[in-house]
Amino acid sequence: MTSTPPEGPAGPAENPESLFAPPASPASPAPEPPNAALLEWRLKRAKRVNIVLGVLAALLAVVLVATQTEPFRGAASQPTATVTVTAAPTAAATAAAEPVNIERRDPNDTMALGAIDAPIVLSEFADLRCPYCAVFHRETFPAIVAQYVDTGKVRIEFHDVSYFGDDSTAAAVAARAAGQQGKYFDYLDVVFQNAPESGHPDLPRETLLQFGLDAAIPDTAAFEAALDDPTLEAAVLESTSNAQQLGVSSVPFFVVGTQAIAGAQPLESFQQFLDQQLAEA
Repeated sequence: MTSTPPEGPAGPAENPESLFAPPASPASPAPEPPNAALLEWRLKRAKRVNIVLGVLAALLAVVLVATQTEPFRGAASQPTATVTVTAAPTAAATAAAEPVNIERRDPNDTMALGAIDAPIVLSEFADLRCPYCAVFHRETFPAIVAQYVDTGKVRIEFHDVSYFGDDSTAAAVAARAAGQQGKYFDYLDVVFQNAPESGHPDLPRETLLQFGLDAAIPDTAAFEAALDDPTLEAAVLESTSNAQQLGVSSVPFFVVGTQAIAGAQPLESFQQFLDQQLAEA
């Protein structure tokens, strides 16, 4: 990404090359400055170089996060999240005065996998039209289920968000409708398996109905009727609002207790994250 250097009150910003070289010499050679003046000039140059390097490092960190998460741009600003984060390179750095418990631990929760009394709960925030959420579910989610959920170590609770328009809301409603027949995660799997490598897919009603058939939902008539259930839509919008209030500004986003990790990171990062939380549980 390139940008035009900003202009200061005295005119355009100086050429970056001048940060790494002494001031241009006049037409005739100037006498060598006294030692004190030379030292002062070198200190000023070193300070300016350090500032530039710091800015470049910060920009690189932002790029690393952006390549693995899908930012929400629907609001002008986002509140501070109520969780701290791990030291993982792509984790979002946030803190809160008091932690907020977002675990549901509901035995009738259709949007959860794993034992109700598992030592820890992994809360996942995702939009069904987010390509990075799809990457996580295709490449990492099955291994987490096999290694942690099926062994009773971790419970996963899904939090749907609608960050990318009406189709995101409709898809989340459809998943909840599938959940009424015990097919929530089967439906998620179909949605994410059909997701493109990039961009937000169009998910019209006919596509959502076809996904229901692909997910082997038993009562297709009841599933179709539930797509128009206003209570399901209200639940999706409430879940989205709760995520925004927590400061979840990019997806996928994952929370265990008061610790969080952001992005479709490789399995090894999640193993390290979950093992650490299990050790502290």
